[in-house]
Amino acid sequence: MLKRIVLTGYKQHELGVFNDQHPGVDIIKKAIRRQLITLIEEENLEWVILSGQLGVETWAAEVIMDLQMDYPQLKYAVITPFLDQEKNWKEDKQEKYQEILMFAEYHAAVTNRPYEGPWQFREKNKFVIRNSDGLLIVYDDEKGGSPKYIKELADQYAEHYDYQIIVIDSYDLQAIVEEEMYEQW
Repeated sequence: MLKRIVLTGYKQHELGVFNDQHPGVDIIKKAIRRQLITLIEEENLEWVILSGQLGVETWAAEVIMDLQMDYPQLKYAVITPFLDQEKNWKEDKQEKYQEILMFAEYHAAVTNRPYEGPWQFREKNKFVIRNSDGLLIVYDDEKGGSPKYIKELADQYAEHYDYQIIVIDSYDLQAIVEEEMYEQW
């Protein structure tokens, strides 16, 4: 059973998305929404763990807040690698992040101090994988990028423990684009 999952993926800039009006954002949100509904209805999903990064994770938080209207049992936690991760973000991004934190059922930093180095991201990845039943990741092996580190760690963990990895890749996103084109046609 997947009661607690980590949800992650690319950062905005890795996708070439620089504002939320980009058409790709809606496609990614639809893919996440579909997968979460499946997990809620088939696996009794209760918790989604995010680290609050800009991009897939902030879009996922918006999807979760929307889904909570129909699935009030769904909760989310924001587990950051370090304190004040949003400190250097633009003001509008900081405001969105604060809203996401405000509606989260739980929020904490793995290393209870400001940024010191990349090791904090590794510690966060280890912590969230150990404290979840699976990983839902928007990721494409051919593209690489920052999600590859948590994906590799999850793959290693899954070799020894009952840990499910669900990937939303470019083919899944393309299928949604084609469905929408068909519906509009």
